[in-house]
Amino acid sequence: MTLRANMLQSLVPISQFSKGQATKVFGRLRNEPQLIVLKNNTPEAVLLSPEEYMRLSEIEENYNLLMLAQERLANGNLRNAIPEDEVMAYLGISEEDIDAAEDVEIE
Repeated sequence: MTLRANMLQSLVPISQFSKGQATKVFGRLRNEPQLIVLKNNTPEAVLLSPEEYMRLSEIEENYNLLMLAQERLANGNLRNAIPEDEVMAYLGISEEDIDAAEDVEIE
């Protein structure tokens, strides 16, 4: 129910743009991650805050990298793989650095 209520609050009639209220609409993006623009009571477009756009872009990039890694592992395509110890040496990371780092939760 909360999702539906949030969606209803994020609806913006396209007529607000023609009435000179674009600044007001864009101002809402400071507090809301996205707004759904309605044209003839039908969703026509989605406006995203820059933060939400970056968040979604990062999720997409991570997903694409994961899919590529899984494909390479499934196909045994490891000819361009670099051993972990070489990567760590190149980046100047030690096992102690990794052990000292906090755990990161990936959603």
